[in-house]
Amino acid sequence: MNDFQLHRMGMLMEPLPGDQRETEGTLNPAAARGADGHLYLFPRLVAKGNYSRIGIARVKFDEAGDPVGVERMGIALEPEAEYERRADGGGGCEDPRITFVEPLERYIMTYTAYSSAGPRIALAQSTDLLHWERIGLATFGKCQGLEFDGVDNKDASVFPEAIADPLGRPALAMLHRPLFAGSLPEEKRRRPANYAANIPRESIWISYCHLGEDGSELAHPCHFASHRRLASPIASWEQLKIGGGTPPVRTCHGWMIVYHGVSEVARAIAGGRKLRYSAGVMILAGGHPHLICYRSEQPVLTPDLAMETQGTVANVVFPTGIDQRRDLGDPNRFDIYYGMADNRIGAARLDVPELLPEGTRAISPLESELENA
Repeated sequence: MNDFQLHRMGMLMEPLPGDQRETEGTLNPAAARGADGHLYLFPRLVAKGNYSRIGIARVKFDEAGDPVGVERMGIALEPEAEYERRADGGGGCEDPRITFVEPLERYIMTYTAYSSAGPRIALAQSTDLLHWERIGLATFGKCQGLEFDGVDNKDASVFPEAIADPLGRPALAMLHRPLFAGSLPEEKRRRPANYAANIPRESIWISYCHLGEDGSELAHPCHFASHRRLASPIASWEQLKIGGGTPPVRTCHGWMIVYHGVSEVARAIAGGRKLRYSAGVMILAGGHPHLICYRSEQPVLTPDLAMETQGTVANVVFPTGIDQRRDLGDPNRFDIYYGMADNRIGAARLDVPELLPEGTRAISPLESELENA
């Protein structure tokens, strides 16, 4: 095997009939293994009016170790903080990602808090996956004229190990995707053909919250600085937008993320929509994760099934959860949990090749590093 291989295992979770908390969708889950060895999903549950909670569900497996269903266990977070609620009574705790951060000895959840101010990154923590304590909204330092605070932001996830920031200090590193004005897919579709991309404003970034002296606590909880731009849209399948997906996990090649890209389709789909969300693989250098070692030239997952092309938002596969299958004796096998058309949750299996494919680093000649101290 000399390429990343992925195959679907089927739909795992969909809105529960009669449950008003899920009437508009069950989607985009985080995934994490508990101390009991069980795998837990944390789906976004969408009620009427786009009111989103984060649920808890235990994954059920068959004898072969394939996920086949879930047992719902309640709610992890629902909009209660001011930064999660809107003036009209709505609110959102959306699209979580969860990582067990080893130096902190706890699980860190990053999620989208959707208030009247718009989507922002928020963090919460837990020692057992069942009880969650809010840490607060992420704040950001400036970066060479770019203001990150007050900007819509999504798709955040953190690394499980301490990562050296640009000054060499151990830090909690976070991937995130600020949505600067003009960088949304709908806005980019209206640009003239000769438009010159504003690369810094259309990218995934890596930022750092440095750890205290003993390395076991955050020096300034929720404040991230020392930004580096990680990746910008390059390939045709991600030409309108890229963003984070699954949290970074260590592989034999470095840190792997399964990220999403947005492209325009020639023929309008449901509701006149002409966007397609697909997924690709990125490998980041193990010691310096702001450097890309590999990047998919072609997506590893595209919306093809009816459950992916028809739903609340048509033509979407959106990876958010990942589970390394060490329990099956195969550290190069990962199960990916993803949103299907913003309405259901699917599972797919990704096998990491022994050798990285050649010629697919896919770094744009326009890319240059930006950072601040």
